[in-house]
Amino acid sequence: MEVNEPMVAYGAADDNSVYRFISAIRSGIPFAFFQKLSKDIPFSLSDWANLLHVSDRTLLRYKKDSKPLDSNSSEKILEITMLYKLGVDVFGNKEHFNTWLVTPSLALNNQTPKSLLDSSFGIQLVKTELHRIEHGVFA
Repeated sequence: MEVNEPMVAYGAADDNSVYRFISAIRSGIPFAFFQKLSKDIPFSLSDWANLLHVSDRTLLRYKKDSKPLDSNSSEKILEITMLYKLGVDVFGNKEHFNTWLVTPSLALNNQTPKSLLDSSFGIQLVKTELHRIEHGVFA
């Protein structure tokens, strides 16, 4: 099974899509699909390498060899892509969300949200903060 773009873009979470996510993570997402997903996210290749805990050269090797990314990288890419969609929805446009991503936040221990995206715990903290903003809870 494959993860399709609309499902990722809109963060669908029914049982079928969750199992497709799991299947895609286990088999690894193709580098070309990663490029497609990440084209709207303002992260450089180096940013992605840092978030995925791999070297720039490793990412380039995936591209050159047309190999799917490993399961850990695939999972994190999908999490970040879904989080990005949520953030754009909460802020109303990419520019406002992109600014928020690189602005230190008191609610996030004066760290930038982007700096927390390299771990599942950090992604969850950012997601929780986005939900608070969405519901008008700023403290």
